[in-house]
Amino acid sequence: MDADLRRARDLATGASRITALTGAGISTDSGIPDFRGPNGLWTRDPEAEKLSNLHDYVASADVRRRAWQARLDHPAWQASPNPAHEAFVTLQRRGTLTAIVTQNIDELHQRAGADPDTVVELHGTMFHTECLDCGDRRDMAEALDRVRAGSEDPPCTVCGGILKSATISFGQALDAAVLDRARVAAISCDVLVAAGTSLTVHPAAGLVDVAAGTGASIVICNASPTPYDNVADVVLREPLAEVLPRLT
Repeated sequence: MDADLRRARDLATGASRITALTGAGISTDSGIPDFRGPNGLWTRDPEAEKLSNLHDYVASADVRRRAWQARLDHPAWQASPNPAHEAFVTLQRRGTLTAIVTQNIDELHQRAGADPDTVVELHGTMFHTECLDCGDRRDMAEALDRVRAGSEDPPCTVCGGILKSATISFGQALDAAVLDRARVAAISCDVLVAAGTSLTVHPAAGLVDVAAGTGASIVICNASPTPYDNVADVVLREPLAEVLPRLT
């Protein structure tokens, strides 16, 4: 065990309140590609980013049709949690990890066994739909069944409005209550472990500063450099499915 990994393990095992901040990188070993990495979805297909832009989604029926096909074929439907997700569950069951703040929409933390009440989904979930007009919220499976039956851009069944996944798109405000929960988790922890996140999207990235500002130790586990590496007590570059279980 090298010095950095030993230091990170000591921080994790000695902590009384750990908050995890996770991004797309934690799910790549489950077969879900990230967005900005060397092989990321948006790196390979810049046009795909429009599917996650609220303005483009509302303005273009073609973008919505492409988005529904992407949802239909999303690898998350067949994905299973990997050892990185399971490592955080181990810490939670030990009583030291008190919150998982995630930028992911794949619910793999919950499927790994994390207490759903402790998972803060900053960017929502792909497992539900929400109408942009009336706010009606339903199981995503209902809408996908309609797409399979031939509806390329299924409208809301209540008001006929535009339907999308219950996720936060670019140009869409985060839920204030969810963001408050994330800030409380950052303020109240003594160790924050940021795993698989580029720490370039705000306000999620700013939670590192929030935690550090209250005296928490910061552990960053990410394959590529982040803007917050200089704030961290330890930076680990190893694959998450290998390194996170070694922190437990």
